[in-house]
Amino acid sequence: MDEGLPIAYLVLDKGVAVLASDGEQVGTVHHVVSAPEKDIFHGIVISSPGGLHFVGAADVQSLHEFGVDLRIDSAAAAALPSPHGGAPMFTENPATQQTWRHWVHHLTGRNDWNKET
Repeated sequence: MDEGLPIAYLVLDKGVAVLASDGEQVGTVHHVVSAPEKDIFHGIVISSPGGLHFVGAADVQSLHEFGVDLRIDSAAAAALPSPHGGAPMFTENPATQQTWRHWVHHLTGRNDWNKET
């Protein structure tokens, strides 16, 4: 498989093949986990037949236009954990909006904040 040129995590596309160290395709890129404002690559979340799995940066060997190479074999990739972590602070969920309003008021003293539409 021609994986193309090496790339940075910032331009890695969804759907790119993810290959284990034994050559088996274990999934495709679902999304990149990073802190681009600090230029930190945390890893990727992959879609596989077994669901979504998080691959930490230490287990990613290289990124290419058409393929991601892992340092782990297909058995280890199948045992990777499901992604978890923080969600966006603001969503369209009315219950979350109430919580957000509480924190805006708490932090700023404002109690007139509303989401603009």
